[in-house]
Amino acid sequence: MGYTLHLKGIGSGQTYSADQLMNLDPVDGRPVRMILDLERLQQDYPDHSWYQPQRRDMWRFGPLLPLDPNQPEDARHIVSLGEGHTPLLNASDLVPNEVRLWIKDEGHPHPGYGENPTHSFKDRGMSVVASMARRFGLDALAVPTQGNAGDSLCHYARAAGMKVVVAMPDDTPMPILGSVAAAAAMDSDVTLETVKGTIREAGELLKAEYIPNGYFNCATFQEPGWRIEGKKTLGLEIAEAVAGYQGWKLPDAIIYPTGGGTGILGMWKAFSELECLGLLGPERPRIYSVQSDVTPPLVNAFARGDADTTPVEAGQSLCVGLNVPGGVGHFEVLRIIRDSGGKALAIDEQTTANTLTDIWRRKRWWICPEGAATVAAANQLIEAGDLQAGETVVAVNTGSFEKYLPDLRHLLVERDQA
Repeated sequence: MGYTLHLKGIGSGQTYSADQLMNLDPVDGRPVRMILDLERLQQDYPDHSWYQPQRRDMWRFGPLLPLDPNQPEDARHIVSLGEGHTPLLNASDLVPNEVRLWIKDEGHPHPGYGENPTHSFKDRGMSVVASMARRFGLDALAVPTQGNAGDSLCHYARAAGMKVVVAMPDDTPMPILGSVAAAAAMDSDVTLETVKGTIREAGELLKAEYIPNGYFNCATFQEPGWRIEGKKTLGLEIAEAVAGYQGWKLPDAIIYPTGGGTGILGMWKAFSELECLGLLGPERPRIYSVQSDVTPPLVNAFARGDADTTPVEAGQSLCVGLNVPGGVGHFEVLRIIRDSGGKALAIDEQTTANTLTDIWRRKRWWICPEGAATVAAANQLIEAGDLQAGETVVAVNTGSFEKYLPDLRHLLVERDQA
């Protein structure tokens, strides 16, 4: 199975066989991550020959993922739909003080790059989920979701020929909910369940009705590190591209919209592995975690100095992907934020709306609300002195505005007609 050495409990430190199919760590109920044998990888791929920049998808990093596309036994399990290899867009004119802001655009396709098939960063994680599920011989997957993760897993499970059940809030934006509903109408292997509430209630439904009946739980952090591995390709691509593809380098800061936080763990893991491979030094970017002020569990915990989050009551947010009241991996997100010298900050709903409108008016980019919140956060961080002139900052736009139509169309039309 590629270069996976073993699984390791993020909290407990307990190790498990790479061939053990599991969910949360039985020691403490927290997530596990995959540990790679980087020494063996370097021996087999000297001079960084594992890196295949000619590929226009996230599998360009080959053996740094759990399945090595260069090994036939691994390659036959890989389910790829062209995900990853997305561009950095120059957004420096959206912020003051000569901060060099780049947006990692995971939503809208750009010529010459890869394309996330469901126009969401969730495709990175779900490509690995479907691939590893196929490798383990699974045939039925389940995911609770605020929207995009369910749409994504639906696509990848169908491509892999697996059954899938997606549970999501009944107020999920119609393009997302409709995509899964259409798949369910056409394919008897797809089941859509809607709930009142958030991803929390969706997860409870799956645990009561589907997980006991043979569906494997693919909720955030509850598969054995698979989604972390997919999301770490965000960090690999940022390190690959931030210097203009002239060598591996990290920005001074990364601004990330955070629901469950898989991407933060994934990027941090990517940076550590690149250091072990001799491509980066010990320096790390400051990580700024962005949430909506109506559902801010990480922001609350960070402000209090807590080691973990306490679940909150979810509000109504334009940023549906951030409407996550708590998370089993939040303790590690908080540790990374603090170790990096970053912070967690909340953006109010009106500021997010105004920023989204402004980006559309000035750039005509299909930035999603979560992405707009990161640009709003950049402006607040500059005002507070956290980001300095001359620094390079990457803000992650996690999806396309198109997936939030028609509910938010007025944010574009009203400004255009003004």
